[in-house]
Amino acid sequence: MQEYGELLPPERLLLGPGPANVDPRVLRSLSLPVVGYTDPFLYGVLDDIQELLRYVFQTSNRLTLPVSGTGSAGMEMAVHNLVEEGDEVVVGIAGFFGDRIVQVIKRAGGKVIPVETEWGRALEAEKIEDALKNSNAEVIAVVHGETSTGVLQPLEKIAKIAKEYDALLLVDAVTTLGGSEIKVDGLGIDACYSCSQKCLGCTPGLAPVTFSKKAYDKIANRKKELRSWYLDVRLVEKYWSGDRVYHHTPPVSMLYALREALRIIREEGIEDRWRRHETTGRALIRGLEALGMALLVEDEEIRLPQLTTVLIPNGLDDAATRKELLERYGIEIGGGLGPFKGKVWRIGLMGYNANVKNVLHLLSALEKILKKHGFPVKNGEAVKAASEYLESR
Repeated sequence: MQEYGELLPPERLLLGPGPANVDPRVLRSLSLPVVGYTDPFLYGVLDDIQELLRYVFQTSNRLTLPVSGTGSAGMEMAVHNLVEEGDEVVVGIAGFFGDRIVQVIKRAGGKVIPVETEWGRALEAEKIEDALKNSNAEVIAVVHGETSTGVLQPLEKIAKIAKEYDALLLVDAVTTLGGSEIKVDGLGIDACYSCSQKCLGCTPGLAPVTFSKKAYDKIANRKKELRSWYLDVRLVEKYWSGDRVYHHTPPVSMLYALREALRIIREEGIEDRWRRHETTGRALIRGLEALGMALLVEDEEIRLPQLTTVLIPNGLDDAATRKELLERYGIEIGGGLGPFKGKVWRIGLMGYNANVKNVLHLLSALEKILKKHGFPVKNGEAVKAASEYLESR
């Protein structure tokens, strides 16, 4: 008979596109006693989470809660609740996850009006306006931080266009929430979704979402009932609201963890947290450049601080090098997606991991690997460049 020993996962430094390592406080919260889904104690936890999420989203939206599922569940909830069969939606496609929104809209029965740009570049707001003008679309969908390319999409002009044309603005903030400035109310975003395991600093399994009153009104006035019972936000909300109507059994331990992760963000201050991600991300870039490595995103203004895409130097095997980083140094970084598979690495500095120690550790490891493979790297130059940048900040 097969015997199963104690589970002992290896310790890794997760510097890929997510998940990231989490604060020990968050891990400890996962071991707290589980209570039932009607326990008054849990209701208090739900209330805390909603208030803390409003702070992180920078919104006063009443309908703000975490979906039981990953970031993709958040995407599904936002799209399927807002898009009915035959609805036209203008979708900005600048990478892998813009295309995923397209797939979800099509499954919801919507008609996609695509606005595309080359991977590694930002969408042009003028093209989105043209698409909106020449369609019957009532929704614009864009990705704020495109995880496949490392582009931080400017939202101000797109948000202004949405307001001018009375369209709903749906934003994917899976990689940016808690790590880059995003003010839902300030920009006039109508629906926004994220995930728990990246810049929020929690473990995977929850997807925070928020809907404006305008978005909720559209949902409430749907012509047909939502096909998905599980992701019907009107049903889910009844459990999270004062009514406490049972919908599904919530992942209690995950909710404890999310509350603790959000509490940590509140203690740090959201603006300071944005600044920390910006600083560590830019320091990493200075170090990579000192190693002679080129970045995929040429325009510094639209580089995503918490997710850097770097071109793999000629002569280095993608999978073999990442395996060496993992086995020799305990560091995980991500490979490329789509057309960038085998061509770029995706390096994440998210949440708890966005710190100076991790930047310097990774740069030191990469320096050793590059030297081993014959690249002309000067000892300590990468760490020096990153350190000098950090001192200047």
